[in-house]
Amino acid sequence: MSFANVWFPFLRVAQLRRRVAAAVLGLLCAAGAAAADYRIDTVAEGLEFPWALAFLPDGRLLVTERPGRLRVIEREADGGFALRAAPVAGVPAVFASGQAGLFDVLVDPAFAQTGRIYLSFAHGTARANHLRVVHARLGASGLETVTPILTTQPAKTHAQHFGGRMAWRADGTLVVGMGDGNLERTDALRLHTHLGKHLRIDRDGGIPADNPFVGRAGARPEIFSIGHRNPQGLVRVGDALYAHEHGAKGGDELNRLAPGANYGWPITTDGVDYTGARVTPYTRWPGVTAPLTHWTPSIAPAGMAFYDGALFPAWRGSLFVAALVERSVRRVPMPGGAPGPQEVLFAELGERIRDVRSGPDGALYLLTDSAQGRVLRVVPAAAD
Repeated sequence: MSFANVWFPFLRVAQLRRRVAAAVLGLLCAAGAAAADYRIDTVAEGLEFPWALAFLPDGRLLVTERPGRLRVIEREADGGFALRAAPVAGVPAVFASGQAGLFDVLVDPAFAQTGRIYLSFAHGTARANHLRVVHARLGASGLETVTPILTTQPAKTHAQHFGGRMAWRADGTLVVGMGDGNLERTDALRLHTHLGKHLRIDRDGGIPADNPFVGRAGARPEIFSIGHRNPQGLVRVGDALYAHEHGAKGGDELNRLAPGANYGWPITTDGVDYTGARVTPYTRWPGVTAPLTHWTPSIAPAGMAFYDGALFPAWRGSLFVAALVERSVRRVPMPGGAPGPQEVLFAELGERIRDVRSGPDGALYLLTDSAQGRVLRVVPAAAD
């Protein structure tokens, strides 16, 4: 039998799958457009690969740029927005290369008393780098009293799979996602390393006594959950923490995090390697917590938000997942904590979406992943 006779049937199947995926995406986009009548306004532009967004109590917005800058967007008297020209001074040195750089920004729930913000970023060099978390006081002239509270161990090489998203648990502790480094995949399941884990610390970097691996010989006490490839979204809903992560070629996952749980990578996945080779023959395994849902083909999920605002009643109770490859935002209704039928939104922008946040004003905010990135605000079409 000739190579062509073997190959062409597979080619036709692949083409059919792409057509079906495109048709499904079109239907989802149409459904999303019908669900809410919205308008997308530009808040700020000219940002270099903006990565994360946070809201201060006084109405200002903070935006990180992956090369290592923290920017402030002011609220004007007429309700508009203005990007402050100068970046915030005092941001620590960042290892910026490939996927490495300045990542998340998180505001202290007690900001009114502490003035603190938290930053996550790649720290070190190409040959020896870490994910680092610091807290600092946001003063009038920049960051003050910058204090490292977490530096992942051991050092790794290269500039991939850092994770970097942060979220507060209901008990006031901080959870941080760390990728597997795209090096030795099985490190995601080994307890001597922070690679491929979610980590939990207190607000000053201490180790909570009830962390699941505290006291276990050879285990890093910060570890909260294991078996993650590259966590890119993390959000708290009530007492629950939801996280998503990149698969390889398919197998992007949405999970509900539980202390000590194993989420499987690389023993289980719904995806394959970028070469098309199988990572593992298993999609499920005893003792591995299965994802709530997965995206195959990959949408490349990025930031994530939970929406409970007043401007879009039809969207309340939903997770919103930014998608880089799909160039969209997925709305995932979560009735009873389980994913419902999804909608694809904002695909008309034709842009990679790095982050999505639910604002205190009830609007939805988006960051576009570009050398000329934008902050966008989604409001009802009839809004002033």
